[in-house]
Amino acid sequence: MAGGAILGLAAAGGAAAWLAWPSQQPSTEPVVILGDGVNTPQDMAWVPGGVFLMGSDSKLAQANERPTHRVKVHGFWMDITHVTNDQFAAFVKETGYVTTAEQKPDWETIRVQLPPGVPKPPDNVLRPGAMVFVGTNAQVNLNDYSQWWRYVPGADWRHPQGPGSSIEGKGDHPVVQVSYADAQRYAKWADKRLPTEAEWEFAARGGLEQATYVWGDELMPNGEMQANYWDTAERPFPVVSPKAGGAANTMPAGTFPPNGYGLHDMTGNAWQWVSDWYRFDYFALQAAHADKTPIDNPQGPSESFDPNEPGVPANAPKRVIRGGSFLCNESYCLSYRPSARRSSDPYSPMSHLGFRLVRDAPAPA
Repeated sequence: MAGGAILGLAAAGGAAAWLAWPSQQPSTEPVVILGDGVNTPQDMAWVPGGVFLMGSDSKLAQANERPTHRVKVHGFWMDITHVTNDQFAAFVKETGYVTTAEQKPDWETIRVQLPPGVPKPPDNVLRPGAMVFVGTNAQVNLNDYSQWWRYVPGADWRHPQGPGSSIEGKGDHPVVQVSYADAQRYAKWADKRLPTEAEWEFAARGGLEQATYVWGDELMPNGEMQANYWDTAERPFPVVSPKAGGAANTMPAGTFPPNGYGLHDMTGNAWQWVSDWYRFDYFALQAAHADKTPIDNPQGPSESFDPNEPGVPANAPKRVIRGGSFLCNESYCLSYRPSARRSSDPYSPMSHLGFRLVRDAPAPA
């Protein structure tokens, strides 16, 4: 979605016995263990690791989620929520860090996301800013996302919707408008790291093997939403409602109940950067090598490959994002599922994209 954003959006494997396992069979019995800030990391939950079926073969799964394949991850600690505005503000205050969205765009970084031969635009076009969801006034054909996304000069983590917007009173919301590079710099400061794609999915599932959602197979148990996503029963996507204050937005981190490992908002609210390069066919490649032995702690492919974004070279650098956001919905995105995965330009911040981190530290006693 982010490729070429600054220029105005210019542009398997075989069946196996384990596929018959019933949905929600726990790979390990989930136990919530939260860090105490003394002997264990503060505001983090222990994810014990284990073997699980990564990806999905369900009818809701996209081609890049298929086929399922066995993966083993090692134990780690994970932030119980997205990194919040208050936490990111503390990092900026201490370090003086200037985010990608606050800097003049670098043409060489942009150029690789565009078809060969696109001329460099005038310098007055290359203004600091970021991608913002602006919505539409009426229902539109959903084949062209440029109808509801705009590159907005002046948009950044302090002003997620552009000049005039603010995060005042939203210190506990996920920080957004942060690039992959921004997330990496914050991680270094916090003595943490971005999770791998495999670690993220294992943690998101919370011990439920192949459940459709991180809370189970039913979208709205007891008629209640379990994540912050776009409710198409209330209004069609991407129509914004002036009566409701305009565009949809994030909610405070931790609004909804945690999963089996004590992690909140693993899906919905804001997309989350993970460390892997994105390959559309990565799961198929992994499944071809899984055989009878689980793939041990995969770190992702060595390069990007995404042939599905019009106007963007297939080998343009892309990183994986996971979890979906407040914009995901049944009619368009449907990515508030633990197996859903998308690609994103690592240097293109967006108003629905944040992150959470993990730490390699001893297991709890």
